[in-house]
Amino acid sequence: MIKFLDLQKVTQKYAAEIHEAVSRVVDSGWYLQGQEVERFEDNFASYIGTDYCIGVGNGLDALIWIYRAYIELGVMRPGDEVIVPANTFIASILAITENGLKPIFVEPRYNTLEIDDTKIEKAITERTKSILLVHLYGRCAFTERIGEICKKFNLKLVEDNAQAHGCRFEDRKTGSLGDAAGHSFYPGKNLGAFGDAGAVTTNDSLLAETVRTLANYGSSKKYVFKYTGRNSRLDEIQAAVLNVKLRHLDDDNAHRQIIANYYYDHINHPLIQLPLRLNDRQNVYHLFPVFCEQRDELQKYLSEKGVQTLIHYPIPPHKQECYRQYAHLSLPVTEKIHQQELSLPISPVMDMAEVGRVIELLKNYTAKVSQVNIHSSSD
Repeated sequence: MIKFLDLQKVTQKYAAEIHEAVSRVVDSGWYLQGQEVERFEDNFASYIGTDYCIGVGNGLDALIWIYRAYIELGVMRPGDEVIVPANTFIASILAITENGLKPIFVEPRYNTLEIDDTKIEKAITERTKSILLVHLYGRCAFTERIGEICKKFNLKLVEDNAQAHGCRFEDRKTGSLGDAAGHSFYPGKNLGAFGDAGAVTTNDSLLAETVRTLANYGSSKKYVFKYTGRNSRLDEIQAAVLNVKLRHLDDDNAHRQIIANYYYDHINHPLIQLPLRLNDRQNVYHLFPVFCEQRDELQKYLSEKGVQTLIHYPIPPHKQECYRQYAHLSLPVTEKIHQQELSLPISPVMDMAEVGRVIELLKNYTAKVSQVNIHSSSD
């Protein structure tokens, strides 16, 4: 069986360092708001290239707290609009609506999978206050045009960097390109913890202070509460694990890039389409998506041959029951992506023999389908 992601192998790769780090926390007797969190926040801020990092409970909370902080600071208010790619994971949308803000869905480009920057300006109204930029699949979604639009209309650029740790735009990392960024360290991410964990990065000191306060019950001083906040804190064990894995992130991403480039070089059939190939600085390949009109049949075939794949994502946000008020929207590019996308295995512990086997099976599948089509057309 070729697993989509073998987390046991990922952990085993750095087992000695992780055991030492976790044991250090256990032996310390200090499990929240301690030195491990402080060390990770410093390390991750330095890695991303921002002045501040605030550890929080998970990636969704990271985005929620950014927008809540902007509301508390008077930058936004409920009812304001946030432009967001229509083909994102639902967490991006939840962060907007949780704060009483309104998501404005903008289509992606089919060949890049990222928001189409030529369509953003048309979606801006007097209520627009922000663009939520999602670096989906590990691909950099930022463009100079998006930066210029934000300056022109005085919009806050917030990055959903849950899937793109280590990705770059020129000499800057994603997570440092806008006004603030939310990060997820869900175990399956390129930088993954041993449970839920997240962070906010920013250069805005007031925003950083407000996010930290909101995520600590609304308190910056014990038993004194400025906001009606929640408990959403990164714990010491998760921080210790992340400190270990952060040291290896660039090497792990480099291995993902080797696999991805091999896929690009060897998958060559019109039945299976690949997104536009980016240079390695702009893609850390959290996922490797391919597109096939017979997606479900292809997934079934690979599963029968012992290859795990996943669909990211089968139903777009505007077609989810919880957002049925948006079901009327015409978003054909988004819907096409969600109907055709299939993610192939890719990870820092996948070996090239497994990659070769996946490619072999894809070739077998396309040959099989092509043969059936030939017979059907000759009947």
